Amino acid sequence: MAAAGWTLLLAALMSPAHTVDHNHSEATDTYHVSVGHLFLLKCLLVDAHTHVTWSRAGGHGPKLPSGVEVRDGLLWFLPVQMSHDGSYTCEKRGRSGPVTFGVSVSSGKCPDPPENKSITLGVSESVSCKQSEIFKLNNVGNIRWMKDCQLMEPPGDHISVEEDGLMRMSAASEEDAGKYTCLVDVSVDGRTYTAARSIRLTADKNISQTILPEPMVVYPQQKVVVVEEGTSVKLECLAYIGFSEDRETSMFWTVNDEHTDEHEELKDSWNFVHHRGHVYGRSTLSISKVRRHFLNVPISCWVSNSAGLKDGTVRLQEADHSALYTHVALCLAASLAVLLLAAAVLVFKVDLVLAHRKLMRHFSKQAPDGKLYDAYVSFLPPDALSSAQTASLVLQLLPEKLERQHGYSLYIRGRDDCPGEAVHDVIAATVRTCRRLIIILSPEGKSSADGKTEEVPLRNNENQLCYEQKVGLYDALTQKDPRVILVEIDGPVDYSCLPESLRYFRRKQGALKWKKSSLPTNKPNKLRSNRKFWKNLRYLMPSVPVGRLQTAV
Repeated sequence: MAAAGWTLLLAALMSPAHTVDHNHSEATDTYHVSVGHLFLLKCLLVDAHTHVTWSRAGGHGPKLPSGVEVRDGLLWFLPVQMSHDGSYTCEKRGRSGPVTFGVSVSSGKCPDPPENKSITLGVSESVSCKQSEIFKLNNVGNIRWMKDCQLMEPPGDHISVEEDGLMRMSAASEEDAGKYTCLVDVSVDGRTYTAARSIRLTADKNISQTILPEPMVVYPQQKVVVVEEGTSVKLECLAYIGFSEDRETSMFWTVNDEHTDEHEELKDSWNFVHHRGHVYGRSTLSISKVRRHFLNVPISCWVSNSAGLKDGTVRLQEADHSALYTHVALCLAASLAVLLLAAAVLVFKVDLVLAHRKLMRHFSKQAPDGKLYDAYVSFLPPDALSSAQTASLVLQLLPEKLERQHGYSLYIRGRDDCPGEAVHDVIAATVRTCRRLIIILSPEGKSSADGKTEEVPLRNNENQLCYEQKVGLYDALTQKDPRVILVEIDGPVDYSCLPESLRYFRRKQGALKWKKSSLPTNKPNKLRSNRKFWKNLRYLMPSVPVGRLQTAV
């Protein structure tokens, strides 16, 4: 019986199934790759200085297929093709026995995952790209991850990717389970390839259910809410609970360390909220009427379970309307200032323009415009029943004020013309060399039997105008040069009896009025009188006299 047992044991040891042959080649690992990607295969326990011989196993002969080559002891697939599926053998010089690797090629854009990893819900996890040979090339470009063969959104608070491709999850959830693929761009021989490796993540519910995390108030955290006293307001609170609706979890509010039940204006409620595999608690505190003692005191939202107690604080602050009042006051003040400034500009427009002209004469020069006179003064001479006051204004005051004091050059008919000239030709040429045409208008008068002067209305007759007035008005209407200045003297003028051209300029720009009372017999008083008239006349005159234009050149 003993001899038979030894015989069986010896036969078992000599059986081929248990024979150890160190020269036999067996596949130690199978690598999962997909078509179109770069793949590097390294022989085990070798370095860059070890001589390695690669061949294809499985009856395909020692020759490597097209697209597969050996570089620095590594087997390069540039890129992976369906014909590359199979086994590859590496043999090291001086060491017994080849090593065979399996390469499984799939047609999808994401390779099959060779590895499964369990993640614990609610716990931070990290997933490695595991492409060490690719990262050693030192010419790695863009790194990105895909989930279930769909490119993931840019990294955020929940998922982040480091420079070496390591993907981190802040708090894993059931939605994070799936197939993940790490894509790495790398430049080889001037061409960009993409290496890919997949891993499958599964959620370990059994482990997560045994973990009860400490609660945490997401918001509020030292928040300030601006309210009006006497109004109603609602305060929201969100707290992280864990992975399940724990029966021991509760949420409540306190106002200045007093429970809400002690105030009839307060009412709170809460419920569970599920998001991305996590459970949150959401609570609402309703304040029907904000009282003074609710302001500027801590109002706390509490969340409690067997793992801990946390709170978040909010304060009610009464609305400060001083800024609004200040803003309104500033707007009103600014509006009032603009109105006052506009009114001041309208009231003092003439003074401002005259001051600006006086100032600019010292800093700027204007080229001459070819004119010889600043204004042509036209009026009905005394023999045409014009009053003595009109003659005094034209022949005495205008030259004194405009010529002697302000440097203007005037051409006055009857003073500056020469006897014997071709009157009409000279007048027409002279008017066109003047920059302004000043027309003096006054009602005609005649002496009655009792010695009083009676007003006689102007006749509606074109001959009533002087010849220079006809020429000047025609040029002003057709060429807008010279500009017309109307001056009324000795009372109101009935324009209905005047030609349409004069009525047009009266409607368009008005007329200056010279008051009779402003012509006393004393000459100094004459010059000081009617200051507004002189200002307005200078305002309508050219900004720079002709004489100064010529001397400035």
